[in-house]
Amino acid sequence: MAKQFVKGNEAIVKGAILAGCRAYYGYPITPASEIAHAAALYMPLVGGTFLQAESEIAAINMVYGASGTGIRAMTASSSPGFSLKQEGMSYLAGAELPCVVVDIMRGGPGLGNIAPEQSDYNQVVKGGGHGNYKNIVVAPDSAQEMCDLTMLAFDLADKYRNPAVVLADGFIGQMMEPVDFPEPVEEFAEKKWAIRGVDGDRMNLISSIELDPDDLERHNQKLQRKYEIIENSETRFEEYRLDDADFIVIGYGIVSRMVHTAVDQLRIEGVKVGMLRPITLMPFPTRRITELAAMDHVKAFSVIELSNGQMVDDVRLAVNGAKPVEFYGRMGGNVPSIKELVHEIKRMMRVL
Repeated sequence: MAKQFVKGNEAIVKGAILAGCRAYYGYPITPASEIAHAAALYMPLVGGTFLQAESEIAAINMVYGASGTGIRAMTASSSPGFSLKQEGMSYLAGAELPCVVVDIMRGGPGLGNIAPEQSDYNQVVKGGGHGNYKNIVVAPDSAQEMCDLTMLAFDLADKYRNPAVVLADGFIGQMMEPVDFPEPVEEFAEKKWAIRGVDGDRMNLISSIELDPDDLERHNQKLQRKYEIIENSETRFEEYRLDDADFIVIGYGIVSRMVHTAVDQLRIEGVKVGMLRPITLMPFPTRRITELAAMDHVKAFSVIELSNGQMVDDVRLAVNGAKPVEFYGRMGGNVPSIKELVHEIKRMMRVL
């Protein structure tokens, strides 16, 4: 496919189709509605299924059913809608069903507004539904990554039989950028566990219920071992100008784009600042942050989020008291300017 100038939300759908997704179930909600619009347009063109469900709850359970047949399936929503999906997310994780769920975050709590925010971090990364499960979570920072990380999410979901979430703020979903679309995925591993209604599937059972406490504990222990493998094998992050940085700023999504520019401006002024961007939020780059905290030239960290401070808790756990960790956040759908970030980074450095 040629390079195209598209919204991040549309890039998600095209990436999903290139990854072999052939089933989309959803319910429109701003600022994620273009995902449903694009899926309605493009899924039928490749022989796939698009269905507008009667609710977010219905949509996630339709994904459960489609995934159980071995089809690559997805849904998408924004913050209030994602909240409604939580029981279904827990069921999918418990049944070890691969799927991709997109959350284009908006201002909250409650209905909030339709402006970009990052306040779904805890709900998505920590597993907002009941039980002891985790989602695989990727965090794009561009329209290109909305395509690329959606494709990665499908691969990781299948590899580990686990729900994967593409977590993006409304800014990334709505902005338009050129995207180079890769070749479509043509080959897929056989899903011997799936139920297709043929003789070979007769003994397959997909369920998340284990009535015996010992059986459920063993199932939970199995899941925890899987999550440990994911954390050891699938962590992804970007580093920028960290070789000599004495102050490291951590941000994801649209924040990382702005921090990148702020770092460049501060470097011109002779300030030794760098950036670390988590690309996967689960698994989180804990080990790398711990390594950086142990380096003599690193004096402190700062976390910048469009929230009250949620990812900052994971950064503090990784630093483990070795160095100070500062925080700056905006809420309500407000996105800081580059000038504001430069000012706040300088302020935090003076505090230290």
